[in-house]
Amino acid sequence: MENNVIRTLDQAIKRLDEAKEELQRPEEDVVSVLVCKNAQYAIENFLKAYLLKNEIDPTEFKTVEELYKKCVSINKNFDAVDLTGFNCKARDMDKSLCTDIPKVSKCYKMANELNSFLRREQLFS
Repeated sequence: MENNVIRTLDQAIKRLDEAKEELQRPEEDVVSVLVCKNAQYAIENFLKAYLLKNEIDPTEFKTVEELYKKCVSINKNFDAVDLTGFNCKARDMDKSLCTDIPKVSKCYKMANELNSFLRREQLFS
């Protein structure tokens, strides 16, 4: 199980870094779909890693919203994580994407805040 946690966290961090890298380009060069997808998958993988760390199989949860609710049920501190505006949380992420830079920037910010929260909760250092 520990290997799955590490692998899932590594994937989340990689996706977060890729989204950040894309957002650092000049605005006219940003491929917003890349930021969107990378932020989505970072959020999903951070939540899955938390569940795996708590020995819960995340595959039974179909949406980010379901993953998030399960995380809250384990740790009430997750209430501090604001996923408001994450339009993908109740839909199939493979079919959902945003193309405007303010929206994808907000999703990146949520993924980054989730990363910071999990570090504070000492899921990983």
